[in-house]
Amino acid sequence: QVQLVESGGASVQAGGSLRLSCKVSPSIWLVRCMAWFHQAPGKEREEVARIDLDGRTTYTDSVQGRFTASKNSRQNFMSLQMIKLQPGDSGMYYCAAGARAGCLYDFWGQGTQVNVST
Repeated sequence: QVQLVESGGASVQAGGSLRLSCKVSPSIWLVRCMAWFHQAPGKEREEVARIDLDGRTTYTDSVQGRFTASKNSRQNFMSLQMIKLQPGDSGMYYCAAGARAGCLYDFWGQGTQVNVST
């Protein structure tokens, strides 16, 4: 069983930056792909960044150029560097991981809250 624990959420002003982390236990090597999801208040959860087994990343259009996902296989965590934050980026951010082919997410963290104010 893989456990994911997010951290790094905070309140920032628009234009600011945050770095979210997702600790993977017992080992990041147990998963094939990982992703960050964003859930804005009253909206459905949306995948915003994905990183696959080879470290390749994909992003949804709204965060392309502002968010950067990365992983550290030695220290078993994934990060999401966010810059130029906008009020629309507010909400819960969840880390997800999948061990099966096809990036099906079997494991989820509890989320970390980001609030971006004007």
